[in-house]
Amino acid sequence: MRFSFANLVRQSFSGHQGWPEQWRDPEPKAAYDAVIIGAGGHGLATAYYMAAEHGLRNIAVVDKGWLGGGNTGRNTTIIRSNYLWEESEALYDHALDLWQDLSQVLNYNVMYSPRGCMMLAHNIHDVQVFKRHVHANRLAGIDNEWLTPEEAKEFCPILNTSERVRYPILGATLQRRGGVARHDAVAWGYARAASALGVDILQRCEVKGITRDASGAVSGLDTTRGPIATRRVGVVAAGNTSVVMGMAGVRLPLESYPLQALVSEPVKPMMPCVVMSNTIHAYMSQSDKGELVIGAGTDSYISYSQTGGLHIATHTLDAICELFPAVRRLRMLRSWGGIVDVTPDRSPIIGKTPVPGLFVNCGWGTGGFKATPGSGHVFAHQVATGEPHPINAPFTLDRFRTGRLIDEAAAAAVAH
Repeated sequence: MRFSFANLVRQSFSGHQGWPEQWRDPEPKAAYDAVIIGAGGHGLATAYYMAAEHGLRNIAVVDKGWLGGGNTGRNTTIIRSNYLWEESEALYDHALDLWQDLSQVLNYNVMYSPRGCMMLAHNIHDVQVFKRHVHANRLAGIDNEWLTPEEAKEFCPILNTSERVRYPILGATLQRRGGVARHDAVAWGYARAASALGVDILQRCEVKGITRDASGAVSGLDTTRGPIATRRVGVVAAGNTSVVMGMAGVRLPLESYPLQALVSEPVKPMMPCVVMSNTIHAYMSQSDKGELVIGAGTDSYISYSQTGGLHIATHTLDAICELFPAVRRLRMLRSWGGIVDVTPDRSPIIGKTPVPGLFVNCGWGTGGFKATPGSGHVFAHQVATGEPHPINAPFTLDRFRTGRLIDEAAAAAVAH
């Protein structure tokens, strides 16, 4: 049943008891044309676009936990496309274009809010690097502009632009199309739309092995809910990608790190945009509930833990209190961590693997949420056709052998 004003009125007469379940909860079939491992935003988006644009209906999405229970439900929801290199610009701006009308396409309110994303410059190096980004983005037709400290203060009044601080603000870039969206609504929207097209979403279905035939090609999966035969497998498992790929004997140039975030008690609207600081590894926005959503940098150690070091959160809050003195007396409600997968050049891997029939979408580091629709769209093309979409063609695993890297380490908004 579509969400509409007319249906909302009709359901009100029955106490809203007639709404169907958002997505089906089927038993696994014996075989599928394709299986996506990972029921986060990227995996669900991949399955949706495979069904909606490539006509594949016999698809399953499997996850060892619950839908959206990994990094999708643990991130800070920031959306932007102001990356440096042409390959990254194309990928992230493709995603940003899809964000514009995603709620209408999915018939589900993902609460995309283009409130603007500001990145602060604290020293001469920051100024030079960010101005380079502005020029590169404009050449690619991507909106990005340079602000003076006074203009930054005008756009975000609670920002501390005093010169008597450890990290004075010398300017900022602003991408007005950047913003935030509701992370869990994105997962739910894709799940609902994919399920309506016949995609089976199998929660609590952990993959224990990837089986291969005599030729070495993928032949199926061993799961906790029984064996599943398939000739195409797309792995979209974020921080656990190395573990899953190891089941097929594939090693990837990935490292997994904890990444922490916090939210404050809710307050009235005071933060009109997203503000990010590369130098001091902190960023903040305000949710629709009034909570201040604060992100930190990655921990310095490799781990599959969804916690992190207390000193990282403390350092981040010190920086936030200096940048935004008005928040100093707010209490933190909760903190949490996710597991991010990081490549040597800090750009994702989207494409084939040495194993026929096995595809991978990983290495998003701290920037995965913003790419969700674009990532799913191009990876769906890759898995459905066996050939890369023009946008994801540069993001192959082979680039680490040829040396054609896409080095976005300096373009990341937090410390990788």
